[in-house]
Amino acid sequence: MVKKRASTRRQESTLIGPRKLTRFERARVVGARALQIALGAPVLIDIDPGSMSAIDIATQELEAAVLPISIRRTLPDGTSQNIALRTLLRQES
Repeated sequence: MVKKRASTRRQESTLIGPRKLTRFERARVVGARALQIALGAPVLIDIDPGSMSAIDIATQELEAAVLPISIRRTLPDGTSQNIALRTLLRQES
């Protein structure tokens, strides 16, 4: 007898928290990405070199949804869910 495996496809629905990126998550993502850019990480969008601050570049990358980041939302009981940033940004618009 062969057992069928459950589908390994990720759930894209948001089970914990709002279905959009909160202002706190947005600030955390922009701040972390701006720090990476300031320390020399490659920029993921086309910009004029030296014309913007790292925070402006990180904000534009977030708005363009090119960041390969996931948000982990945790409840007090210890359950958590990783949600792709693109999923949260898609539901905002």
